[in-house]
Amino acid sequence: MPYIQIKAYPKDENIKKKVAQKIEEVFLEEWGCKKEAISVSFEEIDPANWENTVVKPLIEPNKDKMYILNGENNK
Repeated sequence: MPYIQIKAYPKDENIKKKVAQKIEEVFLEEWGCKKEAISVSFEEIDPANWENTVVKPLIEPNKDKMYILNGENNK
């Protein structure tokens, strides 16, 4: 715990590594979990498929669980 899965437009490996490291730092510092417990993955989604792959099946049905939605605080 935790397992963090990020669905995003394609980015280069260096950017994904930096983002994963920053996420890890936040969970170590703020969440208080052990380094061995953190898993971060990326799934690249083509922009043309974003609506049908992410928005409709994942975001829309879970709007009440979103802390940030479309760049705005949702909680």
